[in-house]
Amino acid sequence: MAEVGLLPFARVALQVATQVLPPYRSRFSKHRFTQPQLLAVLCLMRYEDWTFREAEVRLREHHELRAALRLRAVPDYTTLYRFLRRLEDDTVDRGLQETVRRLRRRRSRPIAAAIDGTGLSDTSVSTFFHRRLEQHAHGPRPRRPWLKWLIVVDVRQQILLAQRARQGPGCDARALPGLLDVAAQGAPIGVVLADAEFQHIRQRLGAKSIIPARRRGVPNGAIRNQMFRAFPKKPYRQRSKIESIFSAVKRKLSSRAPGRSLATQVRQALLLGLAYNLYRLRHRFPQKGCQQSLSVEKKGLMEVLSHLESTLTKNTGEGGLLLTRNSILQRGF
Repeated sequence: MAEVGLLPFARVALQVATQVLPPYRSRFSKHRFTQPQLLAVLCLMRYEDWTFREAEVRLREHHELRAALRLRAVPDYTTLYRFLRRLEDDTVDRGLQETVRRLRRRRSRPIAAAIDGTGLSDTSVSTFFHRRLEQHAHGPRPRRPWLKWLIVVDVRQQILLAQRARQGPGCDARALPGLLDVAAQGAPIGVVLADAEFQHIRQRLGAKSIIPARRRGVPNGAIRNQMFRAFPKKPYRQRSKIESIFSAVKRKLSSRAPGRSLATQVRQALLLGLAYNLYRLRHRFPQKGCQQSLSVEKKGLMEVLSHLESTLTKNTGEGGLLLTRNSILQRGF
């Protein structure tokens, strides 16, 4: 576990969670853990792909992490699971919008948004293992339905603007109008890059749409006919960046949405998107690295320079000291 990288992520997660959740659910709560603290722990679980029991063990082992989350005690794994069960999807969406606001700051230019979906597994069992089981059983085995994760991203900043999760497979056309409306609240959309025809983009959002017309022959409709005859290939290539985001999420964070029920799996997928934006927010301001120690020659030169500063201060004052220091620096110090 990268303890050094977890501390900035935990601080950022707690700050964002504090903006979207009140400290306690009601005045009858035990007041042992706040809701922002538990939400930050859930984001840490998605960031490191922990289970509930692993999260309890990690928090118990590292007091620096508890200090970053301001935890006076370690929450039990059942406490985390119950909090996940009663967590609402709107709360996760508000957390995602808060990260978008912090990442964009005062930018007001229209953006190019891309839309796509990917599949998330409910377990960590690989497809190769399923194929081996089918070979030994001499026939197909029943599989649990997988989860479809739909996202809208800013192709320039490569951050998530909106997200939805549902049981796959299925058509994405019904979910995209609502996704675009949510994404437009966080950033003005100028161009939408997609792989299917959606009239909602131009009629309601007033944005341009770059969508390939895949039907044979000349398609019907003015917009589809225009895309067929003069398709802008160069701007549409930016849509491949959404695949880079999918790859980064699955490699760095997790490729699964665990849970026994569909509602739990959906919430885990939404928390995965929130954890990715928190990861980008954590890396927005890079930490200063370790400074290199001075060599022996530079240490001696520093001593000579300090001696010259003390002498010139007595004779010429601050003006001559500044002039001599600049001339020494220009000569290669």
